Formats: sequence, structure tokens, C-alpha cells
Amino acid sequence: TDRSRGLGDVYKRQYMHTYTGKKINPFAFTKDDIDIKDIAHALSLLCRGGGHLKMFYSVAQHSLNCAQEAFLRYQDSRLSLACLLHDASEAYISDIIRPLKQHLKLYEDIESQWMKVIFEKYKLSELKDEDLLKIKRIDDDMLAYELYTLMEYQSKPICLLKSQPCFAERHHHDVEKEFLELFERLSNIK
Repeated sequence: TDRSRGLGDVYKRQYMHTYTGKKINPFAFTKDDIDIKDIAHALSLLCRGGGHLKMFYSVAQHSLNCAQEAFLRYQDSRLSLACLLHDASEAYISDIIRPLKQHLKLYEDIESQWMKVIFEKYKLSELKDEDLLKIKRIDDDMLAYELYTLMEYQSKPICLLKSQPCFAERHHHDVEKEFLELFERLSNIK
């Protein structure tokens, strides 16, 4: 019976089914398993902050805001694309809130592997450490504004954004469409 088998056997038989109909083993995947349509769709339905916000605000909205901020700060479409995709692994493995994630080494390892493959697929694997630090800074700065705007009990952030992020509640179809359109624009810039 299934209950008598080891956990390793269970992992071998576990697959996720994606929006576009792919069947993926989350422990053994390739670039061919990654699809921007799956990423945009899933992230548009995944709420930031574990859902503890005053309204629905998706990971895709966060990613769009980060991409806009990256472009305004650095005028670099490649860095903007990386910001758009910086949470793309969450489309496949979901998200865990930051205070908990830092204590889950296995999750961080799995997330890192997913991001490596996603960045390889979309030709972002050559980002330098300084680029990754810029992405992290934008992510942190955007989080500060999200906490202030969407949770109301946080103090006003001291960091200044160059963009005017949209924190409005939006329909996930609209966010998904905008995500895909921005991905197309940024992917086609040389």
C-alpha cells in the first residue's frame, strides 16, 4: 500500500499539473517544463503576504511593480525582466512568508533550483552579483511600501521609489494579461 512505502517513493510519483496542461515533477524538471503562461496565471492568483493584507494583491502585481521600478532606476530592460521574474518559482512551488522561509533550508534550496532553471530559460542566468543585489533591493523597497499601504500598521518607508506602484485591487485576468504583455516587450528588447 502507499502508506507502507517510503517518502522517497512518494516523491517519485508526485506531479503537479499546470494551467497549460503540463505534468511536472517538482523535484526533476527542465527548461521545457517552464511556461510563461503558467507563471503569469499562477502568480496573478497567488496573494502576497500569505493573504494577510487588507485586500487581494497578487505576486504578479508585486512583480509588475518591481519591474517598473527597476526600469526607472536603471534604464535596463534585462534587469527589469529579471525583476518581473524574480518570484517566478512561486508559480510552481508557492510562497512561504519571509520570517518562516529563512528557517526552511530545503525550501530555499528547491526555490533556488527553480529560479536557476527559470533564469536559464529566459536568458537571465548571466546576471552578475551586483544585478542580483539590485533586484533584492528593489524587492525589499517594494515590500516596505506594500506593508505600509496594504497592512496600514507599518510605519512609512524611508526608502524612496522612482515609480508610482499600483496597489489597487485588480482582477487577476487583467494582471495576468499585463504580466504577459510586459514579458513580451522586455524579452524582445535587445
